[in-house]
Amino acid sequence: MTTVLVIDDSPSEMAKFRDMLSKNNFQVLEASNGEQGCQMAADHLPDVILMDVVMPEMNGFQATRKITRGETTSHIPVIMISTKNQETDRVWGKRQGAKEYITKPIDESGLVQIIRKVMG
Repeated sequence: MTTVLVIDDSPSEMAKFRDMLSKNNFQVLEASNGEQGCQMAADHLPDVILMDVVMPEMNGFQATRKITRGETTSHIPVIMISTKNQETDRVWGKRQGAKEYITKPIDESGLVQIIRKVMG
């Protein structure tokens, strides 16, 4: 079963992701901030990571950079998911190592397709 680590500080967004992903037979791991997400990525080595951008302390850009440049976690594809839909945000997200950058609200079938795509 494919394991997806969701890093998002919003309980309501987390519930939506949990619902969408479990319905599509993904195992879901949850982290409520960037620091915790980086630790869980290293501890569990999920197949893919869904990363919120706007979070307190360590934001999604910082966490993505840490994960994609980490020795044990650099192989894990990161999909950034945000309400920020400016081209500069997309470019910056990809520069930090994200494979994809998608904006909320999330379309369930689109999300599943993108997860499958980044996993190769």
